[in-house]
Amino acid sequence: MAEFDIKDLKRRMEGALDVLKKEFGGLRTGRASISLLDPVMVEAYGSEMPVNQVGSVGAPEPRLLTVQVWDKSLVKATEKAIRDAGLGLNPQVDGQTVRVPIPALDEERRIDLTRVAGKYAEQAKVAVRNVRRDGMDTLKKMEKDGDISQDEQRGHSDDIQELTDAEVARIDELLEAKQAEIMQV
Repeated sequence: MAEFDIKDLKRRMEGALDVLKKEFGGLRTGRASISLLDPVMVEAYGSEMPVNQVGSVGAPEPRLLTVQVWDKSLVKATEKAIRDAGLGLNPQVDGQTVRVPIPALDEERRIDLTRVAGKYAEQAKVAVRNVRRDGMDTLKKMEKDGDISQDEQRGHSDDIQELTDAEVARIDELLEAKQAEIMQV
């Protein structure tokens, strides 16, 4: 007889929250931070690679990031990836170094960043809901196979829904805090 494991669903939902926190860490408010480029994926050698795997990312000044690209053939791809990442950055190539000036945050830029934060939060919610759907499907299958009763299936379904609601509420709290941090002058 199979046993239903809600801890596994909780662990997977918290994984989505961890990813969101990491993405929010990349949304910096005033200063240059190397984690700002964490979500950037570069088209390299026929696949997508994080920018920190194609070069060294540094923050030599408060308003400047640099990416020292290791392979000369990836300089243009790195520049394009940073430009197209939706972070509102305008990189410039200087030999094998990609310089990324961090613009001062004006009101419009702050609003753009809150939109990006909202997009990240929505992706996290989708991930949590996918875990919920997966759990619900498992329950239905277990009930159909006779591993659990209909009452057990309903009880577990309620537990999964409670867990999902709690995780979505945590995502909303994180988003609210991040948006407040971004809008703070």
